Amino acid sequence: MMPRVLAALGLCALAAGAQAQAVNCAAPVTQMDMNACADRAWTLADEDLNLAYGMARSLMRQTDAALPQADRGAEAALRDAQRAWVVFRDAACKAEGYLYVGGTIRPMVVSLCLERLTRARTEDLRAIAEPH
Repeated sequence: MMPRVLAALGLCALAAGAQAQAVNCAAPVTQMDMNACADRAWTLADEDLNLAYGMARSLMRQTDAALPQADRGAEAALRDAQRAWVVFRDAACKAEGYLYVGGTIRPMVVSLCLERLTRARTEDLRAIAEPH
């Protein structure tokens, strides 16, 4: 029974992905389209975040290399902060979504929240990664 459920969920995810690709996000028509576009925007924001995190992590690694052994910890501190931030982001957006329980707008609200917070964190990481 469980493999069938997982297979069905996988097919639904594939269908949603195909739906997102077919939607004109410049002019979405249905709530399903708006949900797909919001999810696409969040996915792109997450890709940007990962790039900025990689740049910040690289700088922290270089910083650690230049410090005496006893003072190192920049990369680990950034990693720990990022992990904590992800937990915060996901919980905050889940909370926002609760305002729309049962509504078809809920996925869009959550995705827009994820995108908003992710873009803000990306800017924070870029500020860290820029040469001082």
